[in-house]
Amino acid sequence: MLIFLVLGAVVILGVIAYNMYQENKYRQQVRAQFGHSDKDALLEKQTRSVRDGRLPGHQPKSEPVKKLREKDISELPTEDMFDQMAAAAAKAEQKAQKQRARKASGDHRNVEIEMEEDNFGTAFSLDLDAQLEKEAKQGRGFKFKKVEVPVPSQTKVKNKKELLLDLDDMVQQQLPWFNHNFDYMAYISLREPQELHALPRFAGRRFQIAGCTMDDRWQIAEPIPSVYYQGFVVGLQAISRNGLATTQELERFGEQVNHFAEQLDAGLLLMDVPSFLNTARPLDELCERVDQTIAIHLVSRGSISGMELRSVLENSGFRLGHDGAFHLPDGNGEPLFSIVTVDGSPFTASLLSSQAYRGFSMLFDITRVPAGEKYFNRFMDIAVNFSGSLGLDLVDDNMNQLSPEWLKNVRSFVLARQEEMKKVGIEPGGDLAARLFS
Repeated sequence: MLIFLVLGAVVILGVIAYNMYQENKYRQQVRAQFGHSDKDALLEKQTRSVRDGRLPGHQPKSEPVKKLREKDISELPTEDMFDQMAAAAAKAEQKAQKQRARKASGDHRNVEIEMEEDNFGTAFSLDLDAQLEKEAKQGRGFKFKKVEVPVPSQTKVKNKKELLLDLDDMVQQQLPWFNHNFDYMAYISLREPQELHALPRFAGRRFQIAGCTMDDRWQIAEPIPSVYYQGFVVGLQAISRNGLATTQELERFGEQVNHFAEQLDAGLLLMDVPSFLNTARPLDELCERVDQTIAIHLVSRGSISGMELRSVLENSGFRLGHDGAFHLPDGNGEPLFSIVTVDGSPFTASLLSSQAYRGFSMLFDITRVPAGEKYFNRFMDIAVNFSGSLGLDLVDDNMNQLSPEWLKNVRSFVLARQEEMKKVGIEPGGDLAARLFS
């Protein structure tokens, strides 16, 4: 009899263990479909950063946030030798001309060393004079010498016809299309009036070019026949959701502008790269801190048809965009709130007419929504209305029901980040925010 009791107990325990295994497996599947299994992003101060590239359904669960923005290596702590090597590598191209001159004159003390370290893949040079060689033999290692950046040819004043515009005076111009805090500026003065036959193409980041006409009026430069210019100002936007431009990017832009000035036989003045980066870096750090998106998930315990979903969303003012998301436009036609699928796949007209969905995610972009508590309250009111009309549950990333405490913390977080933006003159949802967070 005791044996039967033991066997019965074993069977019961086995059934319980199997049920627990199945329940855990189902929970993992649900989380994999509707969100990652990290702790709540906002309550744990791990906000969803737009620069991280994180969207609902795209990140593996329990995986730490991986930064995707390109780091600025133009000014890193000198204590880290690897960072010193990277900074030296950035100036290899400028050193090449000096190397060739020395080799041609028979000076063989200059040694070129190839470094292939991570993604730098760049050569840099070490000047090994007698003292450095002696230190190397003593085990004291090498010292890096500062390499001066070559001066662009068109920045040198030549004995030619006088420039139409004074380059220093051009720097003082307050032009509405540029901001010296994040636009890297180049100033071009012509020696004689010229038409702009075609807009220049500078590879890399977004830029604008303004021109001064013969009546001393500044305007966005366009290739219009019979419109003659005295000079141009070119501004490269160095801050965006891709991060801060690196020294290499700015120097490459300077080379491209110099080539453009050569074609025009014009004088050129470029902003100092290190000084500009020192000015732009604090603003970039603030932009990275405030560039967050709030996501609220609406999920069904069963499923809802795509046609019903589209009908409800469009009746509430949302429109399906070319990017595969629904957007609620503001008064100017710009997206205010957005709706995406929980797994990150795009909404399309054909899929909406033929398949069912388990739910969707509503997105609140802190930088692109105007400041004020009323906008967050409107966002939540819309979510609650969708929940009632479609029979959906409002949940966070962990599939937990939204609590009043969670909503209070999120509201405070949103208002605090938007207040940070306003303190430095960036109005959430304004034109400047649209430039910086694009």
